[in-house]
Amino acid sequence: MSSRLRSNLWGYLFIGPFIIGFLAFTITPMLASLYFSFTEYGLFDAPKWIGFENYIKMFTEDPRYINSLKVTIIYVFAGVPLRLAFALLVAMLLNVGSRAVGWYRTLYYLPSLIGGSVAVAIMWRNIFGDDGIVNIALKSMGIDSVRWFGEPTAALWMLIFLSIWQFGSSMLIFLAGLKSIPASFYEAASVDGANFFQKFFRITLPMLSPVLLFNIIMQTISAFMTFVPAFIISKGTGGPLDGTLLYSLYLFKQGFEYFNMGYASAMAWVMLLIVAVLTGIIFLTSKYWVHYESEGK
Repeated sequence: MSSRLRSNLWGYLFIGPFIIGFLAFTITPMLASLYFSFTEYGLFDAPKWIGFENYIKMFTEDPRYINSLKVTIIYVFAGVPLRLAFALLVAMLLNVGSRAVGWYRTLYYLPSLIGGSVAVAIMWRNIFGDDGIVNIALKSMGIDSVRWFGEPTAALWMLIFLSIWQFGSSMLIFLAGLKSIPASFYEAASVDGANFFQKFFRITLPMLSPVLLFNIIMQTISAFMTFVPAFIISKGTGGPLDGTLLYSLYLFKQGFEYFNMGYASAMAWVMLLIVAVLTGIIFLTSKYWVHYESEGK
C-alpha cells in the first residue's frame, strides 16, 4: 500500500464519524421531513400522500399559521436590530484600556451562556409576572401593577426584550471587530476636527460592516428558531390571544400536540425557504453597504 493511499485512508477514517452522523442525523431526517410534508401523517399511522394540500392549507385555511408568521416577523425585525444596536453600544463602552474591562466582558457575556435555557425564561416570567418583582416594586411606589404578559402586544415585546438581554455573543464579536480598527484612523479624524458621530459613521460602521453582516445573518436565523422563551412564558399556549405564538412554537404544537406531523413538516420547509430567501437578500444587498479593506473602499 502506497504512503499516499495510506494517508487518504487515515483521513477518511477520521472524518468517517462526522460523515456517518451527518448522513444519519441531518440529511436523512431532512429528506424524510420533505416527504412527510406532502403527506397526511398523524405520527401513529402510515403517511398518506396528499400532494401540496398541506402547503395550500397554510395560506388559505389556517389563520393561526398566518398569525404565527406575522408574530415571528415582528419578533425578528424588531428584536434583531435592537439586539445588535445594544450589543454594539456595550462593545464600544468596553473597548477601553482598563484592567477591569476583562471582568466586565465576562459579566456581560454570562446572560448569553444561559440565555436560551428554561431557567432564564422562567426567571423572566417571574420578574414581570402579575406578582413579580417589577409589579411588587410598582405597588410599593403607589403605582398600579401592569399585566406585562396579559395583552398580546405587550407579551410579544416582553419576548423581544428578553432577546435583547441575550446580547453577549454579538457583543464579543463586535468587540473583536472594534479591536481590529487601527487607532490611527481615529487620531487622523480628530486632527481634522471630526466629532464622535462623524467618527462613528465614517470610520467605525464602515470598518465593522463585515462583522455586522455576520451578526445580522446569525441573529436573524437564531430569531426565527426561537422556541423556549415563547413556550415557557406562554406556558405552551402562545397566548394571550396567540400574541406570543412564534412560528417554531406553532410548528411544535402541530407536530407534537395535535400530531399533524405532515403539516408540521411542511411548516418547517416553508420556514427554511423564508430564512434562505432573507439570507440571500442580505447577501445580495451587502455589496452596497459592506466594505472590505482589500477592496480599497
